[in-house]
Amino acid sequence: MFDNGGVRSPYARLEDWMRAMPDSLRSLKQAEAEALFRRIGITFAVYGEGGDPDRLIPFDMFPRVFTHHEWRRLERGIRQRARALNAFLTDVYGRGEIVRAGRIPARLVYCNEAFERAALGFVPPRGVFSHVVGIDLVRTGRDEFFVLEDNCRTPSGVSYMLENREIMMRMFPDLFRENRIEPVDGYPAALRRTLVSVAPAKCDRDPTIVILTPGHFNSAYYEHSFLADLMGVELVEGQDLFVEGEYVWMRTTEGPRRVDVIYRRIDDAYLDPLCFRPDSMLGVPGLMDVYRSGGVTIASAPGAGVADDKAIYTFVPEMIRFYLGEEPILQNVPTWQCGRGDDLKYVLERLPELVVKEVHGSGGYGMLVGPCATSEQIEAFRQRITANPGNYIAQPTLALSTCPTFVADGIAPRHVDLRPYCLVGERIELMPGGLTRVALTEGSLVVNSSQGGGVKDTWVLAE
Repeated sequence: MFDNGGVRSPYARLEDWMRAMPDSLRSLKQAEAEALFRRIGITFAVYGEGGDPDRLIPFDMFPRVFTHHEWRRLERGIRQRARALNAFLTDVYGRGEIVRAGRIPARLVYCNEAFERAALGFVPPRGVFSHVVGIDLVRTGRDEFFVLEDNCRTPSGVSYMLENREIMMRMFPDLFRENRIEPVDGYPAALRRTLVSVAPAKCDRDPTIVILTPGHFNSAYYEHSFLADLMGVELVEGQDLFVEGEYVWMRTTEGPRRVDVIYRRIDDAYLDPLCFRPDSMLGVPGLMDVYRSGGVTIASAPGAGVADDKAIYTFVPEMIRFYLGEEPILQNVPTWQCGRGDDLKYVLERLPELVVKEVHGSGGYGMLVGPCATSEQIEAFRQRITANPGNYIAQPTLALSTCPTFVADGIAPRHVDLRPYCLVGERIELMPGGLTRVALTEGSLVVNSSQGGGVKDTWVLAE
């Protein structure tokens, strides 16, 4: 918000709004926002913890702002990255040209636990494996943005992007009259358009779309039901679907109805007990046979997770050059792979300075933030890395940008990141904004909701 002691122009009106809001009104509005979240049902669960299974995610009322120019650059970089990631997936489940060319080690792809052999040789409709790509971005300077990680399977959080905006507009309508802000409420329609555009070869009518959820015990169940409602499609569990002949069918009160596109929100391992985990009660027996025969589209495709593995992440700039013949618009964070001898030596010597992550970890779990860790935590992590080096990567501790945030004592800077959502189908669509996550603990760099992080509305100013 501030630059050389002055307020940056995108935040000028927000400074007046901030200073004009007395503490009593701020507390009242914060309570109003929490009541709205609770009434609407915007909650999440943290696995392995007791207590309230329907926890409110902390919401901060101070929005994050991007200029039109800043966003256009990010948009170009995100689109470029989504294209390259899908090209990579099509390639490695086909001829594997990037591996043959020696640009990516074969073991990182074909020995990866996210690589699904059941998808080998199959090209999904329009060659799209990852239909919703969530790119996590951090800002380190005025014009410096880095990609922290890619999410190619089932990136969550879009319901918070939409509801954050809805609640801010309801509580502070004057702010939206005074600022020209790009809308984000077109996301459900854009997602539906994307899914319709990737209907399978055997679909000869308007496609029937469903969202496949593990059920109401899943941490993101609210989002599943929220999107189904806004898109006007059915929310189903595995037991609501069955395979007969060449198609997948949905049980309805009016008899079976053929399903053409499944937007799945369950992991690969649970999709089909005949193909993956035989003990899965969440999936649909025979689903993969129908998928491979062109009778149904699964979005995102089984096996898409190999593209967002944290070891594969280091090669995305090379993918962009290899498949697109372009230079990356958005850069990766410098990354050391502990599976490499020299990298491992470097990381072990500098553990207190680095951020270390599990290759397959997510949600802020399984990571070490060296500068914020105790000596006991560092030593425990050193032993884990030494025992299984290939399971870890390390990155420098970046000077992440901060955004004004309401705290108990007023306003304070807190570190933020951004997850925009890129839809890939017949065309690529990107909402102007995304989910801004904020580390509410002073000095913390971990923004994940499972680790105590909160969310903000994200504004992109119109041109």
